[in-house]
Amino acid sequence: MTKPLIHPSVDNGITAGNQNFSGGTIECLCPSNKVEVSVGAQTLHNHACGCSKCWKPEGATFAVIAVVPKDKVNVTTNANKLHIVDESAAIQRHACIDCGAHLFGRIENKEHPFYGLDFVHTELSPQQGWSAPGFAAFVSSVIESGTPPSTMGAIRSRLRELKLEPYDCLSPELMDVLATHAAKQKGTYRED
Repeated sequence: MTKPLIHPSVDNGITAGNQNFSGGTIECLCPSNKVEVSVGAQTLHNHACGCSKCWKPEGATFAVIAVVPKDKVNVTTNANKLHIVDESAAIQRHACIDCGAHLFGRIENKEHPFYGLDFVHTELSPQQGWSAPGFAAFVSSVIESGTPPSTMGAIRSRLRELKLEPYDCLSPELMDVLATHAAKQKGTYRED
């Protein structure tokens, strides 16, 4: 039986990140006049994402996406080629108008628990050393993108084989961040 394809950057195994890596560039897929984005820090919370909004390269079932502080992300070349895919979405995904690749996603809502973090696709980087994916989020959502439900057992098995624990939400640590933010907003947050 053929193993389900997850994403080209993980299908042949996951490459460990370099803890001393301090950033690099991300480029769109255009053969020339590329959009280039400078990312001045190592990424955090890298993961495979099955949501229907994240950009996935050709043939991928999942996106691979990480976060980095917003102030570390700067468009350095061809900013005029970027547009926001869906201005009503919580994450404003900036994509190249020519090739369609999403370079980064930004949260503009200051009340959002992830405000201040940008989402980046490090597979679009020519540099090596970015943090490795550590889990899979919104796994069931791949069904919304056309994946047959009958394949979900094999997909979850493959994710576990790759050491990407599958969740139908975010990882427990990130869900704790969301719940902490909600508790602070409601006034129910308390320290031990």
